[in-house]
Amino acid sequence: MGEKRASFGGKLSAILVAAGSAIGLGSIWRFPYVAGENGGAAFLLLYLLCVFVVGIPVMLAEFSIGRKSQQSSVGAVRVLAPKWSWLGYFGVAGALLISGYYYIVSGWSLEYIVTSLTGSLYSSPESFAEQFSAFQASPRQIIYMILFVLLTHFIIARGVEKGIEAASKVMMPLLFIILLIMAVRVAFMPGAIEGYRFFLTPDFSALFNSQTILLAVGQAFFSLSLGMGCMVVYASYFKPSNNLTGTAMSVSLLTLMVAVLAGLVIFPAVFSAGLEPTEGPSLIFITLPEIFKDMPFASLWSFIFFILLALAALSSTISFHEVLTTYFTEEFKLSRRASVYLTSFLSAALCLIAIVFKFDINFASLHLENISFFDIFDYVTANILLPVGGLLSCIFTAWYLKPSFLRGELTNYGEFKGRAFPLLLFLLRFVSPLLIVYIMLANLNII
Repeated sequence: MGEKRASFGGKLSAILVAAGSAIGLGSIWRFPYVAGENGGAAFLLLYLLCVFVVGIPVMLAEFSIGRKSQQSSVGAVRVLAPKWSWLGYFGVAGALLISGYYYIVSGWSLEYIVTSLTGSLYSSPESFAEQFSAFQASPRQIIYMILFVLLTHFIIARGVEKGIEAASKVMMPLLFIILLIMAVRVAFMPGAIEGYRFFLTPDFSALFNSQTILLAVGQAFFSLSLGMGCMVVYASYFKPSNNLTGTAMSVSLLTLMVAVLAGLVIFPAVFSAGLEPTEGPSLIFITLPEIFKDMPFASLWSFIFFILLALAALSSTISFHEVLTTYFTEEFKLSRRASVYLTSFLSAALCLIAIVFKFDINFASLHLENISFFDIFDYVTANILLPVGGLLSCIFTAWYLKPSFLRGELTNYGEFKGRAFPLLLFLLRFVSPLLIVYIMLANLNII
């Protein structure tokens, strides 16, 4: 393969980098509002189940493919089975489409960092909803999106060790520290107990709602960076001595901790202010500033929270930027520098399309107004590309490849005992695929 492939420094580095990909807006921005709209703790229980029954097995499948092949998401599958090389393009497509809206939301966090720092977020005569709408209609949304692309570009351009690994070692501990500080602060707010009850008391009727189940599976994929090639590419930088099972468990545990901590920050604060926890993405950018307003040092707490959001976003944009960068480098034989620039350009271009173009859909009984490419990119990736990518990874790893391949990778070829391997193989062969297929059919209203 020519030049020696870069690798992460050690086991902790591998965990922090993979966790950085998994812990993103899916845990902090998406999880609270999806949970709030779908039964609170009932959604949390379904999410936990999906992570352990579907998320971890699929992550291990992707880890195994990536480390064994030492290639991009497309090249990885080609090395193991040339006839299946098309499977890798699901990861590339997923990473590309997510780039088409993720940088936009990430840029929102930069706007709120700046307005919190300057104090204009709280000195403006406009309501927070009006400020948010005005920002989305202004050129600043494009400027901050481009700034976030450039920030990601700078880190990726520094390479695997000096860029991705070094950034993750700083961002992940800082993210946890900020979350813990915020969780302790909101615990002392009046009425916070109602938020804990909402979040921790399950509505069991929601457990049998197909839409809630669908969202839980989608959230598990979204928050663990599965189905888009991120874990395949990152695992290609793992050392042969890395314990894949231990890494997957650690990454999943850290992701769950962040998701729960985010809920323990958001819901008590929302209930303390007497607001509704079901306000969609605006929960973060409208409701939380409203809550911070009544706290001492409002601008400081707001600044800290949106730094947290930006860190979570950056850890994810780094991962799918790297998926595309390695694809262009290895498939088209471009230099890494050229691949980084190409990926950044495509990401910014897709985001511009998502921001600018809106249209109506009138087809048969389907009538939707003011639909944007932002909505389409979000829906297609979270509900179709990521689950399908995970489904195909299950089939490829558990059915097409010999069990000895997966067992060898997970036990480091005899270094570990692998007692749980039969259970993992069963989950990958039957439980995970069947659950994903069920969710896909339910999403398409076929069942």
